[in-house]
Amino acid sequence: MNKLYYRKQFLLVFLISILVSIATMYVSLSNGTFDISPLEAIRTLLGLEKSNDYSMVIFEFRLPRIVIGALVGFALGIAGSVLQGITRNQLADPGILGIHSAAGMTIVLYMFFLQGSVDGASWLSILNMSFFGWIGGTIAAIFLFLFSQNRGSVDPKRIILVGIALNAGFSAITLYVSLKMNPQDFEMATVWLSGSIYSASWQQILAILPWIVILVPILCWKSRILDVLQFDDVTATGIGVHKDRERFILLLCCVGLVSAGVSVSGSIGFIGLIAPHIARRLVGIHHQYSLPISGTIGMVMVLIGDFIGKTIFSPAELPVGIVISIIGVPYFIYLLFRSRK
Repeated sequence: MNKLYYRKQFLLVFLISILVSIATMYVSLSNGTFDISPLEAIRTLLGLEKSNDYSMVIFEFRLPRIVIGALVGFALGIAGSVLQGITRNQLADPGILGIHSAAGMTIVLYMFFLQGSVDGASWLSILNMSFFGWIGGTIAAIFLFLFSQNRGSVDPKRIILVGIALNAGFSAITLYVSLKMNPQDFEMATVWLSGSIYSASWQQILAILPWIVILVPILCWKSRILDVLQFDDVTATGIGVHKDRERFILLLCCVGLVSAGVSVSGSIGFIGLIAPHIARRLVGIHHQYSLPISGTIGMVMVLIGDFIGKTIFSPAELPVGIVISIIGVPYFIYLLFRSRK
């Protein structure tokens, strides 16, 4: 009976979140500095509208931005849910554990050493940024496991403390390197680090898509292992789960998702913190259901945040990372007080 209830609840929430995402995409597609009526937007998408202006606005500017926002939000939502499962701590997310800042640090170092020759729209730059972001995230994952060891085993509570320290260290290095950049690169790095998707392109979509297509099924396949890791280490070992190995595999998969997202959108915080909490409230604690819902809720959050950033403050645009932070900081404080009860 419980399984049937959770399955129905999952399907209902999944359907609603997808519909909300589609509605947000539709509204975002037809609204902006250059307004397009809903009918004209649909006709352009179907290839029935002959206006070159409409085609350029939708296919070159708005649609890539919307798709990137959806993919990044989906990836960060799932990564946050997995990280909270690994650490058994509901305050964990890619930003707090230092994965965001590590990926950002290596990408900023890549920008710094090339000295003005980084073209964010070229294939080579996009692939290099993804690669360097993955290197940074992997470094953070290795440090997390090395420094969170307690008597030969990984202590989930220490992972949070080590992650906070790593986050501060990587952020400090990023700030120091960015101050050494020339003005053009500094401006590019600052806008990118604030979490912006306004310069999204189809090349960036193709760069992040393989990470999601490969890693998300692996994480969903290991959802039952995540459920087992919620028990204490003795119980998990007794069930037959190699806890440290599984945690490291899951962490590397999260690193891939987060690094791919950071490489195309910069650091968008709090998605990995808030989305899993909402998902657990809606569909329960089983990761088989909460992982996909965390992804779709993260998708909705980024899409709505980006729409708010580009319309409410028009003609200026506020990066989606700042909009999400404005929402996320009060929610994080609420979680801190709630966890003390």
